[in-house]
Amino acid sequence: MAPRHLALLVLGVVAVSFAAILIRAADAPPLAVAFYRNGIAAAILLPAALLRHREEFRRLTRRQVGLALGAGALLAAHFALWIPSIDLTTIAASTVLVTTQPVWVAIAGTVWLGERISRPGVLGIAVAMGGAAVVSGGDFRLSADAALGDVLALLGAITAAGYYLVGRNLRRDVSLLTYVGIAYTTCALLLVPAMLIARTPFTGFEAGTWWAFVGLALVPQIMGHTVFNYLLRYLSATVIAVAILGEPVGATLLGFAFFGEVPRWTAVAGGALILVGIYAAIRGQSRAEVPAPVE
Repeated sequence: MAPRHLALLVLGVVAVSFAAILIRAADAPPLAVAFYRNGIAAAILLPAALLRHREEFRRLTRRQVGLALGAGALLAAHFALWIPSIDLTTIAASTVLVTTQPVWVAIAGTVWLGERISRPGVLGIAVAMGGAAVVSGGDFRLSADAALGDVLALLGAITAAGYYLVGRNLRRDVSLLTYVGIAYTTCALLLVPAMLIARTPFTGFEAGTWWAFVGLALVPQIMGHTVFNYLLRYLSATVIAVAILGEPVGATLLGFAFFGEVPRWTAVAGGALILVGIYAAIRGQSRAEVPAPVE
């Protein structure tokens, strides 16, 4: 892996790690957080894309437009499925199940994109997911609501995997701004009916909440997700998905720095396993991949 790509991957993980801090600062319903996070980012990136790549928008094929819209729909589905799962099952179960996305990315990437999964890559994914399970502390429960929440979290992982795979496919031919401009806008628009159904308010928030929404759009979404989408042109979707498992580790460190929250021993041990797994998976996958042309 080129040093520049590794640096950007680290930047993306650090940026998305701020999501938990900013979500707590926002103190708003989860769907509202998801809507404004994507909506504000779209309001910044879509005009920039139209200004810089107007000719590219005109040349987009129906297939490319359809895939970009589909990526936005998958991202919206990820938020709409995973966020409600947190109220139905335990946070631990929801987190562990939604972090299974590298598995689905690896399986689908092999079948759909023909991306090879090296043995160290498979081992790294397993170790990282084991670390996520340790972080949860085994906090699971059995009930009808919990079962539904578990299913929703699992579907959230699958839709997130689809989002990254579609992005990997499109980013080979479509510029970054054009892709994220369409995808983020689609995601925000599709979250509107979800908010209406859930009776989530669009307004009435305090000034601090609005600033937190802006922070979520600028840091986790633009500096995080958009950087990941940039790297999808050069790295496999599996590498990106595995790297994102570092988010809870970063969030734990930031929680200690900002709120003085001392992590449990399970968070420390699981975080170490996650980092080891990420290293093994990225190292193994990077050796197995063929470098893409420079954009």
